[in-house]
Amino acid sequence: MKNDHDLLTAIYEVVQERKQNPKETSYVASLYAKGLDKILGKIGEEATEVAIAGKGGESAEVICEVADLWFHTLVLLSYYDLPPERIYAELQRRFGRSGLEEKASRPG
Repeated sequence: MKNDHDLLTAIYEVVQERKQNPKETSYVASLYAKGLDKILGKIGEEATEVAIAGKGGESAEVICEVADLWFHTLVLLSYYDLPPERIYAELQRRFGRSGLEEKASRPG
């Protein structure tokens, strides 16, 4: 892999392939078969585990839990056919701006 973007894109492409060609032994296919609520539930579960790991302060645990969260987030992006490049573009748009300024600029 050339960089981290390539790795996330490669994982996303595998997730897309599993969505389009589900196999009985595929974890990703099983998530899609259970529907959006299951995918969202996994993201909530993983986010909670990231918070718990962060509180515990064990770096190996934080790394594992964040990897799980990122993976399940890629599954959600794939659900909506949103490639990671869309997230990169949004982060690039925000880069260098005050977080408070950026948040205030959002509609609603």
